[in-house]
Amino acid sequence: MKQQRKIIIPPVYMLLALLAMVGLHYAIPLAQVVEPPVSYFGLVPLLVGLTMAATAARLFDRAGTPKRPFERSTALVTAGPYRYTRNPMYVGLTLILLGMWLLLGTATAAVPIAIFVWIIQERFIRGEERFLDEIFGEEYRGYKNRVRRWI
Repeated sequence: MKQQRKIIIPPVYMLLALLAMVGLHYAIPLAQVVEPPVSYFGLVPLLVGLTMAATAARLFDRAGTPKRPFERSTALVTAGPYRYTRNPMYVGLTLILLGMWLLLGTATAAVPIAIFVWIIQERFIRGEERFLDEIFGEEYRGYKNRVRRWI
C-alpha cells in the first residue's frame, strides 16, 4: 500500500505567517512604520483578501474541481477573480497578511509576508502550473498568456 504524503496547505502557511507576524510585532518591534489611525486602513486589504479567497474557493466548488493543491483538477476556472489573476486564493491570503501588517504597523511584522509569498510561489504555484499544463494543455497555456500569475 502506497503511503500518501501529507502536505501543509496554503491556509496553514498563512496562519503560521500571521502568528509569526504577531510574535515579531511584540518580541522585536524594530520600528513602528504605520501608526493609528492610518493603520486601521489595514482592514481594507484584510477584508478584500477574505472576500477574494472565499469567492475563488466557491468558484472551484461550483465547477466541481478540488481546491487542495496537486489534487487532479477537473475544470479550468477562468471566471470571476480568475479573469484578473491566475491565483486569486493566494492573492487573497497575501492581502489578508498585508492587512494584518498594516494593522500591526511594525517593520518586523512584514518579514513573514515575504517568506509566505516565496513559499507559495516555489512550493505551490510553479508545480501547479506544470500540473495544469499537463491536464489542460493549450487551453491552460492560452489562459496563462492572457492572465497574470499574481496581479
